[in-house]
Amino acid sequence: MSASVLDMSMSLDGYIADPNDFLGGDDGERLHKWAGLEDESGPPSGPVAQFQDEWNAAGAVLAGRRTAELMDHWGGDHGGLPIFVPSHRPPGPAARWGYPLVTYVTDGIESAMAQAKAAAGDKDVQVRGAYTAQRALEAGVLDEVQIHQIPVLLGDGRRLFDVLPSLIELEIIRVIDTPEATHIRYRVRR
Repeated sequence: MSASVLDMSMSLDGYIADPNDFLGGDDGERLHKWAGLEDESGPPSGPVAQFQDEWNAAGAVLAGRRTAELMDHWGGDHGGLPIFVPSHRPPGPAARWGYPLVTYVTDGIESAMAQAKAAAGDKDVQVRGAYTAQRALEAGVLDEVQIHQIPVLLGDGRRLFDVLPSLIELEIIRVIDTPEATHIRYRVRR
């Protein structure tokens, strides 16, 4: 069964990026250093390998417009996955003509998620972007949240859960503690 999963790295004080959309630290990547993506010492192992396997096993991506545009739509695909972008405005030229795996959905988050899940089949849908995650929670179409809690205080920036419509209960389904982060996976209670 396909699940929609928000997967985000977050500072202890709740930020997913600094005010300039960097991920903290001198090189702008502090919140992602736990994944060792820039480490050339060999293939990942342990929890990092497990998370990469989960990311690679997804069948589609649902990304907010701002996130998709900041990432240049991941060059038109997200590791070969189709990308669905809920938006009230038409896409820019690159997404419209040059990226056939990018679909802008103008009839709401529910429709965008339904299309992403249909494309994913029995695989998960990766959700990207704070605003989109908030809207998916509000609409009841986000199934799980995985937070990689980084032991750093950014002090300012963009929060993951800035505005929510009401109390949302979560159930902890997995916790993995590593020296670089605490990885907590939650199921959204309905």
